[in-house]
Amino acid sequence: MFSLNRVQIIGYQTQPVSIRQTPGGTSVTDLNLVVPYNFRSASGEQLTGKGFHTVTLWGPMADVAAQYVRPGAQIFISGRLQTDSWEDAESKEKRSKTKIVGMDMILLDPKSGQSPAPEGAGNLLSLVNRADVIGNVTKDPELRTTTSGQQVLTIGVATNEKWKDRASGEMKERAEFHNIVLWGDLAQSVSSHVKKGQRVFVSGRVQTRSWETQAGAKRTTTEIIADTLTLLGVENSAAKESIDMSGAPRSAKKTKTEGSAPSEEEMAAVAAVPEVNYTSEIKAEDLPF
Repeated sequence: MFSLNRVQIIGYQTQPVSIRQTPGGTSVTDLNLVVPYNFRSASGEQLTGKGFHTVTLWGPMADVAAQYVRPGAQIFISGRLQTDSWEDAESKEKRSKTKIVGMDMILLDPKSGQSPAPEGAGNLLSLVNRADVIGNVTKDPELRTTTSGQQVLTIGVATNEKWKDRASGEMKERAEFHNIVLWGDLAQSVSSHVKKGQRVFVSGRVQTRSWETQAGAKRTTTEIIADTLTLLGVENSAAKESIDMSGAPRSAKKTKTEGSAPSEEEMAAVAAVPEVNYTSEIKAEDLPF
């Protein structure tokens, strides 16, 4: 895998689930999740609100959602961001919409139903809205300053997704282009050190905002508001000190004598660690597109 495109959210379904069938007989449905948020802006202001996210489910996950998900249900979704583009039939304008394609789903409500929120629970009631991407920067960053004096930067990061077409058996690939917004000191640092073509890891939250064109048409865009950006494929002095290029194992400093064998307790501890299988039940090659 050359890139990463993953989103994790916990939200509440806002409406009844409507399932449909593709011409090939595959079930598909769209969830509409609301995710309340509470965070501190770059200027130090405490902001609250709610975001709405469209999640597309395919196959068995769509069937499960149609059977068990009701309005108000709390759901965990892990998936990937996908932007669909088309041309408006009347205006001939290019349009696009970004959604989450679900790859894992967990229903979070107990059988007895949701319990009342504990009084004073505060941050314990915060939900999850997290996006992680690894990809290449599509153009050199350009730093801007808002009218309030805040520094802001928008960059593009491209990721790719590969899957096997179920009808033809051919391997297919598509690129996704993510708009990344950075604020404050992080924006300043990225503008100084990040260039087009570099590979980066970006982590933040997904946000969709709307505006109106001069012609009065409503438009939306989906962005990742980043709080972390890491340059990849570069040397790190702290890590370099611990790298032995000779190929011989290096003993941990200050913990064991050179050449000493591990104790029985250490061997037992290693043997007791269970093997974990992180394979998802839903594979990219199983998706009908």
